[in-house]
Amino acid sequence: MRARLSGLGNPTLKQLGHILTDRGSKYAVSGCPVISRADIDAALKDLKRDRVYAKATHNTWGAALSDGGPIKGDDGEAGAGMVILRMLEREGLTDHLVVVTRWYGGKHLGGDRFRHVQSCVRAYLDQL
Repeated sequence: MRARLSGLGNPTLKQLGHILTDRGSKYAVSGCPVISRADIDAALKDLKRDRVYAKATHNTWGAALSDGGPIKGDDGEAGAGMVILRMLEREGLTDHLVVVTRWYGGKHLGGDRFRHVQSCVRAYLDQL
């Protein structure tokens, strides 16, 4: 089981940047160790300091906190946060935030968007 703890109150985001493109939509993934909702909020704030990420259509995220259980945010991409959570739980990774960012390309992706979220999370987990 992998577990990462920050305990620093100011988590440092690891950004993998652009992962894939489909029908104009672009996806990126970021993440960092967290131990509280405050750490999650700080990491999301840090991510959105970058204008490119602040202007993204969706910044969906998930984290399985050892002291707070699973927590997610869909940011308008219904169901994407749950996809991230399931992958973190299967991996056994707690106290870690993963954010999948999507810039909408003008065409609906339907169920393919969930496959793309999975691909991004897998790319991030492979970098740990």
